[in-house]
Amino acid sequence: MTRIAVLSDVHGNTPALAAVLAAIDAEGVDLVLNLGDIVSGAVDPRGTLDLLATRPDIVTVRGNHERQVLTLPDGEMGGSDRIASRVLTDADRAWLGSLPLTAQPVPGVFAFHATPDDDATYLTETVVGLTAEHPAGVREATDAELVERLGAAYGAHALYLCGHTHLARSRRLPDGSLLVNPGSVGWPAYEDDTPEPHRVEAGAPDARYAIVSRADDAGDVADSSEGRPGGWEAQLLAVPYDHEASAASAERLGRPDVAHALRTGRLA
Repeated sequence: MTRIAVLSDVHGNTPALAAVLAAIDAEGVDLVLNLGDIVSGAVDPRGTLDLLATRPDIVTVRGNHERQVLTLPDGEMGGSDRIASRVLTDADRAWLGSLPLTAQPVPGVFAFHATPDDDATYLTETVVGLTAEHPAGVREATDAELVERLGAAYGAHALYLCGHTHLARSRRLPDGSLLVNPGSVGWPAYEDDTPEPHRVEAGAPDARYAIVSRADDAGDVADSSEGRPGGWEAQLLAVPYDHEASAASAERLGRPDVAHALRTGRLA
């Protein structure tokens, strides 16, 4: 049996990351994957970097916020990026800049932050705009949308791992492969205006991660025509942690909106 722990979207929330890593260590997995958006946030980006520095075993890919923190001028950054950027050392910047956009840590597994070709496009959710039918302005993606967004990668792997949307999902694709989004470790609710205004809310303050596993004799590429789904299964997991401490940190950094999201998993 191969077991992989998957985490994403820590967003500088060190208490949440510590709780997730403790839970993962207790599981005795074979590998830990981090799918990006690591430090940009209003809790403790410095502490998150220091904690991850003690875990060189974790395979990490870069998210859109790593790109933004490293490339945007200070005046063009969002608030969470700016908070993170101001604590980064030259060594931090070199490490973040060295992270790959994708990873294939074991045969048949393809990991990335958002989609294989774009670090800022939702894969598992579709933005539809604020309507009576979709008051949050977002819905779960259809199979056809998932296949289209995976592009040339579709059909080449048995397991796809993504983050970015902060919502935990596990979907069996038409070819029998599995797509897993572990949700967010450190930021359970946010709003955005791109491509249209929408809100994302996990509905609870817990830190999220996933464990994916398969029998060692399963195939590396899915093939539904042979009834062989690649063998991967997923557990979507939530870990309670001291979210009040994280919320208090956000308030000290001038982000009461983030503090509310951390306490409730919802927007004000």
